[in-house]
Amino acid sequence: MNNSKIHILFLIQRNKVNKRGDVPMRCRITYKKQRKDFSTGIFINPNYWDGKKQKLLKRAENSKIINTQLSLISQKINEAFLLLQLQQNDFNVDDIYSQYKGENTREEKTLLELYDMHNEQAKKLIGIDFKEVSWSRYVENRRKVEKFIKFKYKRNDIKLNKLDLKFIKDLEYYFKVDLKLSQATINRSLQRVKKIMQYGIDENYLEKNPFSMYRTTKHKTQLVYLTIDELKKVEDFSFNQLKLRQIRDLFVFCCYTGLAYQEMSSFKIDNIIKGFDGDYWIEMHRQKTNSKISVPLLPKALAILEYYNNSLPKISNQKFNSYLKEIADIIGIDKKLTHHVARKTFATTVLLYNGVSMEVVSELLGHSRLQVTQEHYARVIKKGVSNEIKILKKKL
Repeated sequence: MNNSKIHILFLIQRNKVNKRGDVPMRCRITYKKQRKDFSTGIFINPNYWDGKKQKLLKRAENSKIINTQLSLISQKINEAFLLLQLQQNDFNVDDIYSQYKGENTREEKTLLELYDMHNEQAKKLIGIDFKEVSWSRYVENRRKVEKFIKFKYKRNDIKLNKLDLKFIKDLEYYFKVDLKLSQATINRSLQRVKKIMQYGIDENYLEKNPFSMYRTTKHKTQLVYLTIDELKKVEDFSFNQLKLRQIRDLFVFCCYTGLAYQEMSSFKIDNIIKGFDGDYWIEMHRQKTNSKISVPLLPKALAILEYYNNSLPKISNQKFNSYLKEIADIIGIDKKLTHHVARKTFATTVLLYNGVSMEVVSELLGHSRLQVTQEHYARVIKKGVSNEIKILKKKL
């Protein structure tokens, strides 16, 4: 039970005098250094008011009735306070006043309760307008936040009215120092927390988002891709182990198609169509953005498909990246190879360095906005411009 105390004080407004010379009586509730003043609807002669004893002197007209009314007000306020103490741990002076007036106090939710409400709704929307992978990330995000609350506050949950900018900054610090997450991962995690709080606002459990004063720490991702020489080394290397050959082929296939892991895993021969230009194209829906992608089937990608009889080998993303690390060590490429590097190589080495425009690259990658492509590959364009200028200088 909350052991904090309330203080009830009756005050008279001497600056507001009616025709009879009486002044209005107000009541002030003080709780946790917060005040709530309200009118009692009672008028008294100020000359007979004893502020110290909080009573109207006996010689005043109707003193017994007035004092009884004030006593009843105090009693009702104390009853409201006691009821709130029994019902919930966290409430404020406005909640005490609302309870005294017989109004429904604002229902207080906790942060993890809000997560559960959001995640339950999102789970029902999987396959409609929410993806299972997105739902699972919110579930994981809840787990991280729960760990933080236990670590920081030594409790299982936290009320929404306790959330502020300090909570956000402490959470960011916890992600960075205790969980040792990268800044990019931290930003994505905090973005999900922010969406949960916005959900709380939409559902009328929160009045304002604690993120309103928060500024995200900018993170510049290093663009990792294979150069022409590195890509050729991967293509030409002869592996003795079958699994390594398969992973290399899948990686090269994605270097010439730009398919993300989910699309590569779900690829079927039915995804190949003959385009308006008479050439073969891959047509799929990108799971991340739910946008349609059409990618020309370049000769090297086509050769890999034919080698595997149009049915690519299946492997988990974790094992795929684990084998890629081994491949990089064997070939001697000093870069951390992941499946995503193949997608970056397609955009840079295969497309941009061969003069394909940023707009076309964005379309082939299935990005939701051109700005996304520009943010990732602007430096590559600058490098291409620099090379062109060097050639121009030689000509001049």
